[in-house]
Amino acid sequence: HQACMTKAEDFEAETKSRGEELQALAAAKEAIKENVGGADALSYGLNQVALVQIGSRITSRAGLAQFEAARLIRDLARKQQSPELAQLAVRISSAIRAGSKLGEDVFAKIKGLIVDMVEKLEKEAEEDATKKAWCDKELAESQEKKDDKTNEIEKLSTQIDKMSARSAQLQEETAALQQALSQLATSQAMMDKLRAEEKEAFAKNKADMDQGLEGIKIAVKVLSEYYAKADKAHASADGAGGGIIGLLEVVESDFTKGLAEMTATEESSQSAYDTETKENEIEKATKEQDVKYKVKESTELDATAAETGTDRSGVQAELDAVLEYLTKIEGDCIAKAETHEERKARFEAELAGCKEALRILEEETAASLIQRGVLRGVRRHA
Repeated sequence: HQACMTKAEDFEAETKSRGEELQALAAAKEAIKENVGGADALSYGLNQVALVQIGSRITSRAGLAQFEAARLIRDLARKQQSPELAQLAVRISSAIRAGSKLGEDVFAKIKGLIVDMVEKLEKEAEEDATKKAWCDKELAESQEKKDDKTNEIEKLSTQIDKMSARSAQLQEETAALQQALSQLATSQAMMDKLRAEEKEAFAKNKADMDQGLEGIKIAVKVLSEYYAKADKAHASADGAGGGIIGLLEVVESDFTKGLAEMTATEESSQSAYDTETKENEIEKATKEQDVKYKVKESTELDATAAETGTDRSGVQAELDAVLEYLTKIEGDCIAKAETHEERKARFEAELAGCKEALRILEEETAASLIQRGVLRGVRRHA
């Protein structure tokens, strides 16, 4: 019985205190209605929840808790520039007004609205975190592919440049060899012509020398035989004859010597011609073989460079696809107005605000339940 009396006394004291609180709230409401309208419109425009909008509904601590929750959501919406939270604040205000008129469970409705918003924000935060992880993965992989393909193209381009440079060098060397072969052919043709002319001249001159030498020999023989006779019918000029024979013998000696020198010159010229012709033939064969090998290598290099160029085009197509995809996901993943960190901070602030509003409502709900329990106990013991 003593415990029940104590609880009854506590309840009466609390009821008296709440009555005083309600009187103070009523006085505050009257002052607000008479003086705050213009400032309220300036400060809390855009259809936000304002104290004067629900001031007439604050008739209890529960109403005050509801207002605090609505104000907290409203301020959070303005701070975070969130249309969704602003809409939630308006819906809470509407629920408070409707509940006071229809006698509905305003606490449950407001809590339901806030819980729905919390779930929605948590879902959006989870989806954003999932997308962030996906974006990080795709961006990293795409950047790696881009780097790999770019490096591969650079390597292929280097190979193509080297092969093209080597092929161009071989073509220049081939052109030089072909020019040298042309000059060699021209030089050999001139040698052939000169040798033919020299040989023809030698043949003609030798024939003349042989014939002249034979004539001198016949003359010497005839004269020698004549002056050697003892039965000449007249007195011959043996002395003069001997002089003529001697002169003819000198001529014969000169002719013989000239023919020998002529023959030696011909043989020397022929030998030099044969030697140089042989050297030219060797040089020609060497250069022609060089041309053959260089043309073959150049042709193979050009073919390989063309194949490598095809490979590079394929890699370039792959790189273009990677760049296109990278541009697309950068547009999707790299937000221009708000980064993931900014969105995360906003989500956290909005979630914290909504949970704080729930805490206010839940504390008031718990206090109300305690009060009702006390009141029922008092009545049972009265």
